[in-house]
Order: sequence, then C-alpha cells, then structure tokens
Amino acid sequence: MAPPSSPTPVRFAVVGNPGNRRVSLFVDAVRAAGLPGPRVVPWLDVLRARGADFADDEFVRIDSPGEHPEVDRLLRGTLDPTRVEGSGRWYAGFTTALRGLRGGVRLTDTDDLAVLFDKRACHGVLATAGVPVPASPTSGPNGATVGGWDDVRALMREHRMPRVFVKPAHGSSASGVLAVETGGGGRIRATTSVELAPNGRLHNSLKVRRYDREQDIAVIVDALAPDGLHLERWLPKASQQGRAADLRVVVVAGRATHAVVRTSRSPLTNLHLGGSRGDLDTARRAVEAAGARWSDVLGVCERAAACFPRTLCVGVDLLPAVGWRRAFVGEVNAFGDLLPRLTGLPGSGSEGLDTYGAQVAAALRAPARPASPARTGTPHA
Repeated sequence: MAPPSSPTPVRFAVVGNPGNRRVSLFVDAVRAAGLPGPRVVPWLDVLRARGADFADDEFVRIDSPGEHPEVDRLLRGTLDPTRVEGSGRWYAGFTTALRGLRGGVRLTDTDDLAVLFDKRACHGVLATAGVPVPASPTSGPNGATVGGWDDVRALMREHRMPRVFVKPAHGSSASGVLAVETGGGGRIRATTSVELAPNGRLHNSLKVRRYDREQDIAVIVDALAPDGLHLERWLPKASQQGRAADLRVVVVAGRATHAVVRTSRSPLTNLHLGGSRGDLDTARRAVEAAGARWSDVLGVCERAAACFPRTLCVGVDLLPAVGWRRAFVGEVNAFGDLLPRLTGLPGSGSEGLDTYGAQVAAALRAPARPASPARTGTPHA
C-alpha cells in the first residue's frame, strides 16, 4: 500500500495489549519522534468484535497478543496460561483475527505473519530462497507429517539425525521445544522447559529440565503432535566462555540494526530460561579470526528478512557453527524486537535508537512495503 498523500500529521496505531511492555516501548518511541502517541487497539477488542478498522493515513503496527490471560484464553481455549498444548488452536484464532484488520498502512503484513508463525512454512520459504537453515524433514509444502513420537524416531533414523530439535510448529519463546539426543546402548535424553505433570498435562516452566526415560519423552511429544510439529537437525553451535552461543539480530527495513549474543549451558539460549547475554565484540572478533566477515554474518540475517519484505521488522535467531566461520538461521520471529535499552549497531543508521525507535524512523522514511515474493506452497493448516 502506498503512503498517504495527505499533508495531515503522521498517525500511528498499534494492535496490542494496553500496558504491555512491548506496546509501552513503541508508544514511547513514537512520542520521542515528536509525534502524537499511537492509537492503541486492544487485542481483546479485536477478538471480541472479530476485527478492527484503521484510517487510510494510519501506520499500523501489529504487536504480540501474548502476556494477557483473557486474550490467551480466547486464542488457546484454556484458563491456564502455563499450558503448552493448544498452539494449533492459537494459530487458527490468531490468523483469523488478522484477517479482520481492515485499512491502514501496514508495518506488519498479515500474510507474512501467517508464515512466520508456522515454523514449517517459514523454514521452507527460507530454504527456497537459499538462506542457510538446519536440515528439516518437516519444512516446506511437502514436509513430512509428524503424528507422534514414533514418527519422530523414524524420521531421525531415516535422515540420520541423532540430535534434533522438536518444536511446536506454532510455538514461541521456546514453549514446548525439546532438544533430543540419542547415544549408544539406546540412551536418549531430551532437554526442555516443559514440565510433565502427573496427569499428563504439559506446563511451561522457567526451569530447563532433562528427561532420560523415553516413555516420558514420548508422552510429551505425543501430547504436542496434534498441534503440529517441526523437526530440524541440532547443529553444534559456537561457544563463548564455555557456553553455547547464538545471536538474536533485529532487521529493520532490510538492514541489521541491533544484535545480542545469547549464551547458555543448555541447548536453549532464551534469556528467560536462564540464558545470559554474551559479548558482541568478542563474537565479532571470533568471526573475523575464523577468516569470515562480520558483515556477511549480518548479511545472512538480512537475506532471511528479505523473504518477508512487507514486514518492517523481524528478529532473526542466528546459529553460528563451531569455529564461528559459518552461520545458519534457526528462526525468524515476527515479534523478536523486545531488546530494551539496546541501541543500534555502529554503521547501521540506528545508532542511539532502540529497536522501536529504529522502526519509527524507518517507517517515516519509507513506509510503503513492496509486494510479497512468490512463494512455494502455503502455511500448514
């Protein structure tokens, strides 16, 4: 959609949960740019009214519907916000709600969101575009269907993957993710934040735990399978100070603007699961010492973001291989910009701005988004 030609002042709107830190940070960024605060359209209102309307001169940001119990209940169908199951129903409700948003100049494309929140489809789009990703038997339009643990084990054998990540296709924040590894003598272990309750229900936990009984792992995977599962090869990652390391890189308007190193003693580096921030300069020096260029590392993230050109900002999870010479894209996150107080990379054009300030500045410079590229297949149902 082209930017409005009217001389009236620029107006922003955001679909989000009022009072949520994401919305508050975006509101602050818009005001810091000298503009009126954006109109906040609550997700709760969107879900109850089955849509919302925006003026032609409103720049519309779609933000996360997370961290709101009633919104989560309407999307997931449970009163317990810690439950892991239900991501398939959440996805169906979320994409339906997106289709009810009408008008405005979109900073976040609804079709892109449908792909970004299906790991199988997203992985397939990246692979088709030549972006380096871990091998996956479940991605793309012809990916394998996983009906449960027996299918996981069969695919691991067929594709010679002794170590895999098993991920809910529509999950986020590592919810329901299992890092599964097998060894000699039939040994098997899964590392995950899932807490398996005595009644068989699954709950999110801030504690990363390990399951060594295949029976327990099977119960977890079988409970998650109806929501859809994505499998990918578990690649050995580079380390920093003896801890596994990866990067979250924010790309705004096609340019890598912000980055953090995440380190952990477990395969899950998410900061809310006990991961900690590493040193970005040390990572850059390690890349250059390996004979690679830092700009090429950031370029991998920009290539991933280019698969979604109608969305202003994405967060890319970059997996540096052992030795720091190569890197793979693990995931592309629609709402991966929550990095409070982090300012832009040198030379990025966003120096002194946080991720939200960078997006506001980019929207004011070039708010129109080009047409989406042709894609092979559609998101899995």
